[in-house]
Parts: sequence; structure tokens; C-alpha cells
Amino acid sequence: MSTNRGQGHLITSRFAQQPPAAADRRTELDLLEQLGADLFVDVNLSRNRKQSCATCHDPEFAFTDPRTSRAGRAVSTGDDGQSLGDRNTPTLMYAHLTPPLTKRRDGKFAGGLFWDGRASTLEEQAKGPLLNPVEMGMPDAVSVAERIKENQGYAARFRALFGPDVLLDPEQTLDGIAKALAAYQRTSEFSPFDSKYDRWMRGEATLSPQEEFGRVVFVTWNCHLCHTPMRMGDPRTELFTSFEYHNIGLPKNMRVRAINGKGESYVDVGLRDGVQTSDETQSGKFKVPTLRNVAVTAPYMHNGVFENLKTAIQFYNQYTSRRPDLQRNPETGVAWEKPEIETNMSHPQLRTGLSLDDNRIAALEAFLKTLTDKRYEHLLDSKRGESK
Repeated sequence: MSTNRGQGHLITSRFAQQPPAAADRRTELDLLEQLGADLFVDVNLSRNRKQSCATCHDPEFAFTDPRTSRAGRAVSTGDDGQSLGDRNTPTLMYAHLTPPLTKRRDGKFAGGLFWDGRASTLEEQAKGPLLNPVEMGMPDAVSVAERIKENQGYAARFRALFGPDVLLDPEQTLDGIAKALAAYQRTSEFSPFDSKYDRWMRGEATLSPQEEFGRVVFVTWNCHLCHTPMRMGDPRTELFTSFEYHNIGLPKNMRVRAINGKGESYVDVGLRDGVQTSDETQSGKFKVPTLRNVAVTAPYMHNGVFENLKTAIQFYNQYTSRRPDLQRNPETGVAWEKPEIETNMSHPQLRTGLSLDDNRIAALEAFLKTLTDKRYEHLLDSKRGESK
């Protein structure tokens, strides 16, 4: 992807092809946001100069990774063209509204970024992929700073924004990158709140009978226990996540493990490692993601183990249904595999609610599609998230 980098330009070949409204949003950015927007699409910030933030967080696909790797779409390929992660790339949409990681009085954690909550701020999160050997692969802050200094346009902008000595200290340079990327992610491009659901909330759209039924299913089944809007009725804060961490009994994604080198014996303990605690009651818990744009951000779950949105819904249904056909994974045709970690499961949330019949499953899926931002509604007709 060709770009105009480091000279104050905002338009890339990708964005130049987007509708005028998208380009207009880019020209409205302030200097720090503009710098972040340029850094976001710059492949020179990766070790082999082949991967940018936008490679795995593609703006055209709700800031998720649309590529197919050797392990399918479950995890992303790194800058070296070979390395594979172990977790699915989450959307960056609405991420800036995530509160810092907090341990509540009841001992439960909420907030934080990444699936395991290891970053409390967007700035912390932004540094992670740059230095991760299976992502952008830069070895250290010094190497990252050198890539900034080699671009005269970037160097001038960094000095203007962060002070004349910023490039003398690699850690300060890295901090500047993180600040700029975070500023860009805080723009309305990442949180437009213009889905059909939002328009319905404002009285600008009407839900179909099936979508309305699905909304009722959502608030009467177990979905709302973890994906409760932050402030019911306020479209500015309805993020459809509690930001809590739960173990929902997901199986390992053995297709990924067979390829990425971790093997069958590896166990991803999630939150326990994210908060660096020896408290085993945190093992197996992962952050509850937003449901905004969920219908166009397949595959699903922290390890990308399910290809289709309907499968994700049916996975939860196994806990409240005795129907034999609902005790099988529709993508494999065999029984749901055992959880990666069988302790610490959130049984009160998982076993609450009535079993869903086929009509309710279809209605719930229809409602979840209304959470798609207007910019991505055309993706609803594509295969991303499509039920088979």
C-alpha cells in the first residue's frame, strides 16, 4: 500500500478511494491526530517494513484483520510473513471508551485493553504491537526511534509536538508515537455511533419485527448480563460490554496451535497473566468485547475459534438447552469440545435464561446486525460473519 508519509499528508491510496465523508473526517484532525493517522498506516514502523497498524486493524473492515493466514482468519500473520499469534485481532472501534483496568471490591477486574487487560490506556496498548516479535517485530525503542529519525517530515513534527529534544531519547520517541496513535484512535472515526440501532434510538430508523424481537431476546436471555449497555437508553455510552472478564468455557483453537508452535499442551490463562497475579481464580478469563460491529468482525472469541456469528450464539445456547442438536458445534458437526480451562467458569451468567429456539437465534442474530456502523453496513452482505 503506497502512502504519503511524514510530510503532513493525510490521504493514503486506501483512503483516497473512500467516499468524500471519510476523507473529510481525515482533514478535520488536529496535528497530533494527523501524526497518529500517518503513523497508523506506515509500514516502516515494522522490522521488515511490511506491516503497519492498519494491516491488522484495517479501516475498511471495522479496524480488524480481513486477511487469511495459514490458520485461516483466526489469528494474524506478523511482519515476517510467517509468525502467527495465538489470539484473534480485536476491533479498535470504540476502544478509546474503555476504562482503565480496575480491581473492584468484590475482587473482580474490569476495564483495560487487550484480551487479558494488560494495558490500561490506549498509549500503553499502542506500544505493544510495535515491539511484539510476532506482530511488527521491532526489537526495541532504539530501533523504533531510528525509523522516526530517518524520515525528516516525522522528525520535524515530533520536535514541534513533543519538544526539541524528543528524538534524543528513544523512550520519549516511543511515547510520542503512542500519544499520536492514541489521539487518532480517540477521533470520531473510531466511534461514530451511527448504526441502525443508534438511528433507532434517535428516532431516525425503525427496527424490523425480527430485529425488535431479537432486541427483546437480547435483554431477556443471558446476553445482557455481560454485554449490558453502560447506561441503558443513552446512545452515547451504549457499548454493549461490561468490560468484565469471564471464562465462558471456550475450547482451544487447535488449528492455530498446530501451526503457531505453541502445541496442544499450551494453556492460555488470559487475565491471570495480564494482571501478573498468582491468583488462579483469574485463570481462563478474558475481556468481554463490545458487540458493536460484531456482525462484520468475524471470526469470534478471543482465539477466533468460531467462524460464524450464529455459531457463537449457539455456543452459549448449549448451557441452557437440552436439545441434542444444540450440543454440537454446527461448524464441525461434533460435540462442543471441552473448555481450555474448566475452573473459574462464569456459570451464573452462562446458565441464566431460557433456551433459544431457531426463531429466537435468528432474531438475535438480526438484532446484532443492527449494531453495525453505517460505514460498514455493506459488509453485512459479505461472508465476514455470515451464517452458513
